[in-house]
Amino acid sequence: MLNWNIIDKQEQIDEISQISHEHPCLIFKHSTRCSISSMAKMRLESDWDEQLHHLQVYYLDLISYRSISQQIANQFSVHHESPQVLLIQNGECTYDASHLDITVNELQEVLEVSENK
Repeated sequence: MLNWNIIDKQEQIDEISQISHEHPCLIFKHSTRCSISSMAKMRLESDWDEQLHHLQVYYLDLISYRSISQQIANQFSVHHESPQVLLIQNGECTYDASHLDITVNELQEVLEVSENK
């Protein structure tokens, strides 16, 4: 089960960047008006694996917090998409995916590669 940390303040982005030096962080940017985004969120939640317990997971309602969504794109040098996941490690975005490319399996593979470096 995913225990989302809700992003609703801009200063949380700097906090996530700092936390990512100790634990990898995942940001899920969700459009509450988009069926594809809802499907991506549902897939993440239903396929979540307890092996990812060390991953800090964050949820952003980008309709309500557009400026925070833009801050995330700028700070981590990624093109804004919706839905989108960003894996933040050591203060940098090391992986991002959008739409139906968002999968738990892909995320696990990326984390395994980065942990074996």
